[in-house]
Amino acid sequence: MEACGLVVEYNPFHYGHQYHLKKAKEKTGADCIVAVMSGNFLQRGEPAIMDKYNRAKAAILGGVDLVVELPYVYAVQHSDYFAKGAIDTLYYSGVNAICFGSESGNIDSFSEAYHIQKEHQDQYKTSLKEHLNAGHAYPDAATKAYQSIFGISEILDVSKPNNILGLSYVRAIKDAHYPIRPTTIKRIQNNYHDTTITGNIASATSIRKEVLNNPSASKSASDAMPADTLDILKNYKHTSGYWHDWELYFPFLKYRVQTMTLTELKQIEGVVEGLEHRIARTSIDAASFQEWMTALKTKRYTWTRLQRIFVHILTNTKKEENILANQTGYIRILGMNKTGQSFLNQQKKKADLPFITKINQMKHPFLQIEERAAKAYYSVLPVQKQRRFFLQELQSPIIVK
Repeated sequence: MEACGLVVEYNPFHYGHQYHLKKAKEKTGADCIVAVMSGNFLQRGEPAIMDKYNRAKAAILGGVDLVVELPYVYAVQHSDYFAKGAIDTLYYSGVNAICFGSESGNIDSFSEAYHIQKEHQDQYKTSLKEHLNAGHAYPDAATKAYQSIFGISEILDVSKPNNILGLSYVRAIKDAHYPIRPTTIKRIQNNYHDTTITGNIASATSIRKEVLNNPSASKSASDAMPADTLDILKNYKHTSGYWHDWELYFPFLKYRVQTMTLTELKQIEGVVEGLEHRIARTSIDAASFQEWMTALKTKRYTWTRLQRIFVHILTNTKKEENILANQTGYIRILGMNKTGQSFLNQQKKKADLPFITKINQMKHPFLQIEERAAKAYYSVLPVQKQRRFFLQELQSPIIVK
C-alpha cells in the first residue's frame, strides 16, 4: 500500500485542506493519506481552537486515512526543527512520498535551492549569524542570508511562509537520505496570513478570526469549511464551554510569570539574552494578552517567537530537558479510518518504532512533556470538565468507519 504524508495543523480543517488532499492523491497515486498533525499547541505558538482529538476526527471525515501526532517538542519550534520532527515521524510511519502546499508550486525550485545552500553552507551560516547579530528575527535573517549569498530569491522566494517550510521539509528528507519523494502544490485563492474570508477556500487564520468573533459561526466561515468540521467545532464549544485562544490563557500565564523567579524564567525553553527580565517587567501592567505581546515585541523577538516562549512557560518546558537532543521513540496514533487501519496493520509488521495510542503506554521524555501540555491546554476549562478531556490521552484513538 503506497502512502503519501502531509504535515498539518488543521486549525480547523477547511476546504483548502480538502483541495490539498485531493491534489496529493493525484500527484502521488497514494492509496493512503497519512497526516502528521500538531497537538494542542501549534508551530506559531498558539493554542489550537479545539483539541487534537476533535481536529483529528474532522481530518478523517474530510478524507485523511491516518492521523499521527507531531510531538510537542517539534510542534512548537521554528521551521527547521518543526520540519525535521514531521519528516522523521512520517518516515517511521512508512510513507513513500510527501506533498506540501507552497507559494512556489514547483518542486524543482526547492531541490535547486537545497543544493545551492549545501554548496555554500559555510557562507550561509556566516551571513545568517551576521543578520541575527544585527537584530533581525530568525525568519528575516534566514531570508536575507539566502538572498545575499545565493541570489536564491530568483529560484525560490523564501520570504513566503509555506516556501520556508517546504524548503525545510526537502532539507530534512535529503539530509537524512530518506527514500521519500517530495512533491508540492501551489497555494490558491488566499495567502497564509490572510485575515478576511473572500471565498470558499480561505486561510485558517481568517476562519478562526471569523469563528472566534462570531460564536454562532457566520455564513462566510461556514461556507469555507465542510459541514462535519462545523458540527465538530460547535459540539466542542458546547461540550467544553470554550474555543481556545490566547486571551483565555492570559490570567494563568500572568500568574505563572509573576510567581516565577527570574532564575526559573531563564530556564524556560527559548528564553535567552536576558529576556526573562523583559517578560517579568512587562507582565506587571499588561491587562490582556494582546497588550502584553505588544509591549514585549521587538525587531529581534517576533510575535511568533514570543508566543512559543509563552507556550513553554505554560507547559513548564525547560532547556535542561534537552528536548531536541532526544529522538522520537514512538509513533502516536490519533485517528484513522478503515484504510488507515489496513495501512497501520501493514506497517506494524516492519516498523522500526512502536505505534502507540496512549501517553502511559511507554516511558519516554516526549510523552512526559505531552502530559504537561495536555494539562496546560485543558486548564482553562471548568474543573469538572478538565479530567474528562484529559482522559482522552489514556484512551483509544478516534476511529471513523
